[in-house]
Amino acid sequence: MQPGSRIAVVGAGLGGVAAAALLQKAGFKVDVYEQAPAFSRVGAGIHMGPNVLKIFRRIGIEDALVAIGSKPDFWFSRDGETGEYLSRIPLGEHALRTYGAPYLTVHRGDLHALQVSALQPGTLHFDKRLASIEEDGSGVDLAFADGSRARADIVVGADGINSRIRETLLGDEKPNYSGWVGHRALLDKDALRRTGLDFEACVKWWTHDRHMMVYDTTADGHEYYYVTGVPHPAWDFDGAFAPSSREEMREAFVGYHPVVQALIEATTEVTKWPLLNRNPLPLWSRGRLVLLGDACHPMKPHMAQGAAMAIEDGAMLARCLSETGLSDHATAFRLYEANRRERASRVQAVSNANTWLRTQENPAWVFGYDIFNVPLRSESGVAA
Repeated sequence: MQPGSRIAVVGAGLGGVAAAALLQKAGFKVDVYEQAPAFSRVGAGIHMGPNVLKIFRRIGIEDALVAIGSKPDFWFSRDGETGEYLSRIPLGEHALRTYGAPYLTVHRGDLHALQVSALQPGTLHFDKRLASIEEDGSGVDLAFADGSRARADIVVGADGINSRIRETLLGDEKPNYSGWVGHRALLDKDALRRTGLDFEACVKWWTHDRHMMVYDTTADGHEYYYVTGVPHPAWDFDGAFAPSSREEMREAFVGYHPVVQALIEATTEVTKWPLLNRNPLPLWSRGRLVLLGDACHPMKPHMAQGAAMAIEDGAMLARCLSETGLSDHATAFRLYEANRRERASRVQAVSNANTWLRTQENPAWVFGYDIFNVPLRSESGVAA
């Protein structure tokens, strides 16, 4: 690593912060630039499998996350109408014993706050909306909407599906609307229990063309979250999401099991979000710019592994740069893509097909993966 060399990460989402924290631990100088003015506990629940907990172990936040998250014993899949079990995928102690780390469900905001706490003080910069980026022979200049500027040796584009870094590499192109929306709502589980119904810690209700995924987001089991996948013919709203309603939820899940109906009736506020994706990109890097997460392989959330793939990307990028140093970032970027494209593409395909854990399958290929110990493939894709 050259003296004074620096990495800029654009986007402080889950993948960008993971990459930055691991790169800092490896000895690199890293600054993270986030367009939001601040973070708060808004948003939704999220699944974090053993494949990601092993990364958080390396960052140093695994124990704190396990203390606040829910640790379901099973992922249940149930027929949306009859309630019949379609699969019972063991998690809990089985995950710890079999895959080497727990399986958690947690509030995304709580997880993100823990990740941010692992960054070196003063290296996360808010209100930095990227306005332009220009690469020359010795580095990259970044200009932000607030008039400030920065310079880095390499830039990591962790800025999501509408990535400005991706636009720089491949031109302006809107993401594709999938024809589905996801409804999101947080509920009071204590109030739900008073109905006398059984509300499981992690369960997905399915019919042929839609589903509702429901799970705890806190260790104490007081907060319950659902997210759906429902066909929606056109996305005709401005912005990232739109308000929904109990009435819309009742219509979307007419005929569903009484437990699902109770969830809908307990809903006080619900939003709906378009599910977007992109066709596979021809490249993940060029020159001193490299992409990770939704910037290069966005996917539907139906496998609960989208954020996990971004975090895995960040870990693999840190591993490859640690192998080569910044002086040979081109080799590191080729190694990174050679070691991530196949896995990310497989997860993307399964997630978009919405088949994950609907039947009694073995999830070891996802949960058992250890990004720090898997043999690195060479740039040609052959195991080194």
